[in-house]
Amino acid sequence: MNPTDNPRALLRQLFDVAVQRALPLHNTAAFLPAPPKGRTLVLGAGKAGGAMAQAVEALWPADAPLSGLVVTRYGHIPERPQGLPARIEVVEAAHPVPDAAGLDAAQRILQLTQGLTADDLVLCLISGGGSSLLTLPCEGLSLEDKQRVNRQLLESGANILEMNTVRKHLSRIKGGRLAAACAPARVVTLTISDVPGDEVSVIASGPTVPDASTCAQALDILRRYGIDVPPTVREGLESGALETPKPGDACFDGHAVHLIATPQQSLEAAAAAVKAMGLNAYILSDEIEGESREVGKVHAALARSTALGRSSFQTPCVILSGGETTVTVKPRTEGQPRGRGGRAGEFCMGLAQALGADPRIWALAADTDGIDGVEDNAGALVAPDTLARAGEHKLKLADHLARNDAYGFFGPLGDLVMTGPTHTNVNDFRAVLVL
Repeated sequence: MNPTDNPRALLRQLFDVAVQRALPLHNTAAFLPAPPKGRTLVLGAGKAGGAMAQAVEALWPADAPLSGLVVTRYGHIPERPQGLPARIEVVEAAHPVPDAAGLDAAQRILQLTQGLTADDLVLCLISGGGSSLLTLPCEGLSLEDKQRVNRQLLESGANILEMNTVRKHLSRIKGGRLAAACAPARVVTLTISDVPGDEVSVIASGPTVPDASTCAQALDILRRYGIDVPPTVREGLESGALETPKPGDACFDGHAVHLIATPQQSLEAAAAAVKAMGLNAYILSDEIEGESREVGKVHAALARSTALGRSSFQTPCVILSGGETTVTVKPRTEGQPRGRGGRAGEFCMGLAQALGADPRIWALAADTDGIDGVEDNAGALVAPDTLARAGEHKLKLADHLARNDAYGFFGPLGDLVMTGPTHTNVNDFRAVLVL
């Protein structure tokens, strides 16, 4: 059977391959340190936190002490394998806007660092989503303030580097502060990257690594996007009182950081699967950023030129890309329903609008954590007949783009990609099939 006979199944298979490559159990063993003379404390946060904790439990020597606390998103704790003892506590909290459960988890994690010695090991399990899940506001900032700032950043169009620069300076645990609290114990961080460039200080706002960003940069970002903070917090940023531990700080001496899964690895796994099917595979980049709908239009232009034989890509092929795009949420007019959707769906709307009804091009975009924004879909599919079927349902793509409503557009078409939580997170996955 020709794999291109069923483009939908082909694209979904590639997404599954990408996710499988990033699962913690497949990637942890090579990076685990030897048990220390003292005790081993596991601390962590992120959407992959539950799966990472289970991987450590399965791989750590049964006779070596192991305990700790990890926080993950609601509904993201995987089913426990039969016979695997629970040695690490895993709790749940809200993402992308933090809640009281995340605040409680962060406080408990900080408390667990008390009394550590130089003979002890702290194993930190960090993955995307940890910025919201590990929330412990700085002095003068309430949880409600932090929620408001988070929500405004998410809707502003700020990129992940900008958002996490602010988050690090408004926290008592992020931006290297957790590592400082662990002294004099040795800290080994295992992290799954969900950020362009795999910059570890950006992943979950880098709770265990040095932070080169500054209070002045955080203040500039808040000003640029028109986000207010309480006067005492603004004064702390202006004076530098809220500065984070910097590279070269002695609190990081002897620590180690290991990237156990990255976006590029998942794209390469998908590319290998494409080639095994007898098709050509091209990886654009794992670092693509920008407004989601505009990135969709650029992908559409490349796919169309490829279909016409005007690019260096040879058909039939799959064009792959990753990264973290953004959505600037448009203000609603009175009486207008709130749009539902995320980056992947917004990308697909921009792509569909630019492609029209090209019969040679299919596409899938989805978030590898299984959740596009705050909805229950991972992303969406675009087919040659997407706009025609939308017309049959009386759906106007321009209207849905105007209110950032990808879920409302692709849902009635049956083109939402539904996976449930995948228990990992290497961010955006996009595959464009050109026949």
